[in-house]
Amino acid sequence: MNGFLNFLVSIARTPSILVGLVAILGLALQKKEGTDIAEGGIKTFVGFLVLTGGAGVITDALDPFGKMFMHAFHVQGVVPNNEAFTATALGKYGSATALILLVALIVNVILARMSHFKYIYLSGHVMINMSCMLAVLLAVAGFTEVPSIVIGGVFLGLFDTIMPALIQPFVRKVTHTDEIAIAHTGDFGYLISGLVAKVVGDPSKTTEDLHVPKKVSFLRDNTIAVTLTMAVAYIIVAIAAGPTYVDKFSGGINYIIYAFIESGSFAAGVYIMLAGVRMILNELIPAFKGISAKLVPGAKAGLDIPILFPFAPNAVIVGFFCSFIGGLVATALMVVFHTTIVIPGVVAHFMCGATAGVIGNAVGGRRGAVIGAFVHGFMISWVPIMLIPVLGHLGLGTASFADSDFGVVGSVVGYSGMYAGRMGIIGALVACLVIFFIISIVLDHRDKVNANANK
Repeated sequence: MNGFLNFLVSIARTPSILVGLVAILGLALQKKEGTDIAEGGIKTFVGFLVLTGGAGVITDALDPFGKMFMHAFHVQGVVPNNEAFTATALGKYGSATALILLVALIVNVILARMSHFKYIYLSGHVMINMSCMLAVLLAVAGFTEVPSIVIGGVFLGLFDTIMPALIQPFVRKVTHTDEIAIAHTGDFGYLISGLVAKVVGDPSKTTEDLHVPKKVSFLRDNTIAVTLTMAVAYIIVAIAAGPTYVDKFSGGINYIIYAFIESGSFAAGVYIMLAGVRMILNELIPAFKGISAKLVPGAKAGLDIPILFPFAPNAVIVGFFCSFIGGLVATALMVVFHTTIVIPGVVAHFMCGATAGVIGNAVGGRRGAVIGAFVHGFMISWVPIMLIPVLGHLGLGTASFADSDFGVVGSVVGYSGMYAGRMGIIGALVACLVIFFIISIVLDHRDKVNANANK
């Protein structure tokens, strides 16, 4: 039994296998030929591995950058890193984490079928981090393992259904389609970026229409632009950190050359990741129509954030840097006000900041990309501080969660438990479910009224 459970958990927490199986299910429901089903499933599976491989290259290139930055500017504090915190907690909360994830997947499908919100959350790798946080929060509140699994699974399934819906209007602006959604633990931050961009931006002037003189028209190539942009930032930080410190990472290579190589590695990671995105979109979206038609009518696939990057490559870089600057401003304020210092997490600011920039650009053009991503970066810098009081002894280490949704879900669950105990958490869950279904009923009624009016 334990072996079978481990088999199921391994599938649920491995997004490449999960989305491959979703593609197979979708094609099977469309009664495609066996060879077509196998081809679609394998290509989707491989596409996701290509995407995550590219993300891994990016992470490896950014890790020395972050360490060099901290050394150069003499800052120490909490480092927002989802995977680092999860790795710390899994030893004690591994079983509860895995089972919360499985319950959440089931609850997500049930709620998507029953409600107005037809979003299937397929980003299992970020779900495992959220499951882990919920396992810790519920244990800190005094729940035993079985109630933790049930309550945590329902909480996560509920939020996995509603969070993609919040930003779907902005995602439609980016993709010009309603077939895909974004399922990521930064969804609330992208919502804030989009709302800010809508207020302050000008959608008529986008980052993708930047004028480039003919002499430097080669800069329009995304790979070249990313390489040179990152090279400038990397070389500045390498010089500030000094050759002696950079030698810890460079293996004896000249520190300037090393900085340039790492910037090229970063660009290579972006190129690989975008190739994976194209493979996934080409295979998964047609396959998902089977699920949409049979299991959850009208369902939308909730996918990871790199899906948006090809739609506005310039906004990706703009969003990254503006989000990072927002994080630096937040860190400076933490120093001034003597709070816990949160070091800007370079990976979080790239992945989430880039997405905030793409959404900000779609809604509010260049100004929306800049200001929306800046506000996003400033906001996510406070998430670890919000979570420290509710995470028990694990929240006092040097790592914490980074993305905005951890702050939202963690605050709802954690502070309910802190101020009202276990009954407070149960009450919060019931209240969230009631609000969810009320909104769903209202929106369904609105759609029926609109449909009748258009007849």
